[in-house]
Amino acid sequence: MRTHRVLVALLVVGLVGCSDDETTIDSRSCADAAPAALRDCVDGVSAAIAACYSGTGAPCDGDNPAIAAALADLQTTVEADCHDGDFLDLSGDAVVGRLRNSCLSESSSLAWRTYGGPQGAVFPAADAAGQSCLSAAHQAAAELVDGSLAAIGSCLDGDACDAPAVDAERAALAATALTDIEASCDDLAELIAVNPTTYVARAAHQVDCIAAAGHPDTAPLELGCGPANADFDAPRGEYVQVVVDGDKWGTLCADGSPYAFQIRLAPEGERLDRVIIGLQGGGVCLFEEDCTSRMESNPGLFMALDDEPTSVGIASDDPEVSPFANWTKVYLPYCNQDVFAGGGVSETLGAIEVPRYGAVNLRAALQMVRDVIWKEMDEEGGAGFRPDEIVALFGGWSAGGYGALYNYHWLIDDLQWPRTAAFPDAGLALDNGSVLGVRGLGAVKIPAWGAQPNLPPYCFVGDCAVGAVLFEAIAPRLKQVPEQQFLLLTNPLDRTQQNDAFFEDEPSFINTLRQTYCDTRDLPGINSYFTSVSDQSVHVVSIRPELWEGEVDGEAMRDWFERAVNDPDSLEDRVEEADFVDAVPGVEPYPCEVAP
Repeated sequence: MRTHRVLVALLVVGLVGCSDDETTIDSRSCADAAPAALRDCVDGVSAAIAACYSGTGAPCDGDNPAIAAALADLQTTVEADCHDGDFLDLSGDAVVGRLRNSCLSESSSLAWRTYGGPQGAVFPAADAAGQSCLSAAHQAAAELVDGSLAAIGSCLDGDACDAPAVDAERAALAATALTDIEASCDDLAELIAVNPTTYVARAAHQVDCIAAAGHPDTAPLELGCGPANADFDAPRGEYVQVVVDGDKWGTLCADGSPYAFQIRLAPEGERLDRVIIGLQGGGVCLFEEDCTSRMESNPGLFMALDDEPTSVGIASDDPEVSPFANWTKVYLPYCNQDVFAGGGVSETLGAIEVPRYGAVNLRAALQMVRDVIWKEMDEEGGAGFRPDEIVALFGGWSAGGYGALYNYHWLIDDLQWPRTAAFPDAGLALDNGSVLGVRGLGAVKIPAWGAQPNLPPYCFVGDCAVGAVLFEAIAPRLKQVPEQQFLLLTNPLDRTQQNDAFFEDEPSFINTLRQTYCDTRDLPGINSYFTSVSDQSVHVVSIRPELWEGEVDGEAMRDWFERAVNDPDSLEDRVEEADFVDAVPGVEPYPCEVAP
């Protein structure tokens, strides 16, 4: 990594001798200064993070002086050279905020992928060889980022930018990084879930996002992130279907058809950067027999083109019903029967093959949404797009609830929307304790579906398919900001969820739910709202109007969600003993204290 440089822009006005002539040396243009300052900042913060791990074996403290200095240098440079309207139509303060966030977020994201999340869970647990591997990987990736940003900056600052030459230089830098990592690591994927090729590709994608944040115009380069990468236009206040270009994004539904999703940008006058994302449910097929049966009886489960968005309860478009009615809304259909975990492989099950692309589809769609929101907000001027100021609810129903569990970390760590809360509804991944259960199937299906690279770098083995295990692993990285939390929803009597998790009877499912709640409720960022319907099975609760408006322990679900967004640190669990012990023979009281 090159030595961190301090760039300070100077405006010098001097008098030469006794002459009356004045010579003015102008400061650099904002278009030149901003990306250079951002590149230096990313380099400086990455170097500081590496020094913390090599020196202490742990993440940097929040007030690390080297990180603070890198951010301060960026601010000084940008304030000297960028004024209102110099960078797009953004205010000078907005440009400073945008670049500071890009520097810190992108540097942190690279480190989190390497060392095991913001909590640095992987590095201290690794042996000496493993730690050496991780340090070398981070250095190689940081050098790739720096060299790529230099190539992009040099091209865009010149009179004629040769895009193919930049692409070739970036490819050479990526090849060097890959060689360096492979020479230093016996098995990177064993440490952090991703192999060197995927690790390098994700760092290269970050380069695109940094360049898009730092340059007001990136033409003629074709970057895979940012407003120039926006693939669709959408009107404000009405749903449109977006069919994803599978060749560009690598997406696919299980019947071979394209992936598609629905989006409704916030109505005019409402904030585009308030976003609610809903993942469709639809069960799961695991073996040849059940997958074949579903393909024949319900082919719609394997395609996305005919799916319409949900618009009741939490997803209602009526402000009288949902406080999120006028948010930007994204509805992600479910078409691979893989609980949105599949990494883009086809699983062979006897005589059939089932494409498992769930995580690929989800992440492509949300990157497309990000780029469109980015474009729209930058065109509005003022503050422009800031990913750290997006407030989002990311949830799903049934199988979509599982998808929210397994992809939440990606939104806050890689997409870099830190103010996101996840709401898995009726998909809590409870384990029945047998081989044919979530834990046992996780050990088989995580590799079979290519899911490992899409799980957190600190929890990606079979056990991590279990909700409670994942909560234990992810809780130390939650609550960096108040909104960052899981909002767990279910009705305890839920035969669909029970059967999907292979529980044989209602009491064992409900008792496992109760024990899991008590085991995890004190973890930071883990909050629960369980409805109390004991006389019938209820599957999914947040899109049932009577439960959305109904109360548990004195608070309506609607109000609980509104508090989760507007006053998240005040949120309390809403869980009741109710009458399940009497209504469902074999159910035992909660092993911890809850409301009556």
